[in-house]
Amino acid sequence: MAATPRYALYVAPRPETALALFGARWLGWDLDRGQAVDTPETAGLSSALHEAVTAEPRRYGFHATLKAPFRLAEGATEGDLIGAAASFAAERAPLTAAPLRFGPLAGFLVFTPGEWSPRLHDLAADCVTALDGFRAPLTEAELAKRRRAGLSAAQETLLARWGYPYVMGEFRFHMTLTGSLESEIRAQVGDALQPKVRALLDDPLIVDDLALCVEPAPTAGFRVLRRFPLGRHG
Repeated sequence: MAATPRYALYVAPRPETALALFGARWLGWDLDRGQAVDTPETAGLSSALHEAVTAEPRRYGFHATLKAPFRLAEGATEGDLIGAAASFAAERAPLTAAPLRFGPLAGFLVFTPGEWSPRLHDLAADCVTALDGFRAPLTEAELAKRRRAGLSAAQETLLARWGYPYVMGEFRFHMTLTGSLESEIRAQVGDALQPKVRALLDDPLIVDDLALCVEPAPTAGFRVLRRFPLGRHG
């Protein structure tokens, strides 16, 4: 039986930028090329520790999630999704948010904007709603996996409605660098990364395109299928 792909809408820095180059080398996975990085950035950590702390986010690539991974609804095609994502992006304006900040979020090490951005929040919410007709309902196994994290009542409601608990009022833009870590390991990895990321925290975050990404099979990493410029100005 052929594998069922999953799709996701990401904010992923363009591959030529310093932010994207760092993210790919740190995770050991190039999202745009859809392949492993030959010489990953370990920030001086042992290979075993680096492998362990990046294992969870590696297969998703360096990104911020707008619409979480989903299988296509019955009757929907990849071409339909590409067309809808292109139309969606063409009607949204590029935006600039505050420079990134590096630190912990719910046990993970991440980049987040230094200030709240209503426009970024609205872009994510619009992405969730506008493309939801392409999303197949979650299976019982997928629901159980999400619930293992321990969801609030609000998150449970969002999971049931949108297939993901961290949307709308629960959304927080973040670019994940590690899996969930114990505090001592998180501090060690954070200290190792600080000098590596410092130069990435100076410039505003510019979001001027969206990346439609695909996971061809459960054991494969995500890769960029198509990038769509945000096309409305003003």
